[in-house]
Amino acid sequence: DKMKTTRLPECPDAKSPAGADICYIMDGELGNMIHSTVPPHQVNRATVHTTVTEFWFVLEGHGEIWRDNGEENSIIDLVPGTSIDIPPGTAFQYRNVSDTD
Repeated sequence: DKMKTTRLPECPDAKSPAGADICYIMDGELGNMIHSTVPPHQVNRATVHTTVTEFWFVLEGHGEIWRDNGEENSIIDLVPGTSIDIPPGTAFQYRNVSDTD
């Protein structure tokens, strides 16, 4: 397969199902990579992905995410350096609790 190189686009390509601005960075056979921006104090819609696993890494800002997989239910601080996963079937909702994107 062909090796790819991309750069982060300057403007959003779409909105996520939960309401965040997203930029498509990379696509591949097994998955895609996006960059997501949540405006100050925005609370995004709760959602559940049935077939998709998401992996997040927080670059900047301060947010919170609620996740519930039927066995565990928690709210986690999203601060720079934090990584989380959202497996299929996990309900989640996130929000920006700061004054910056």
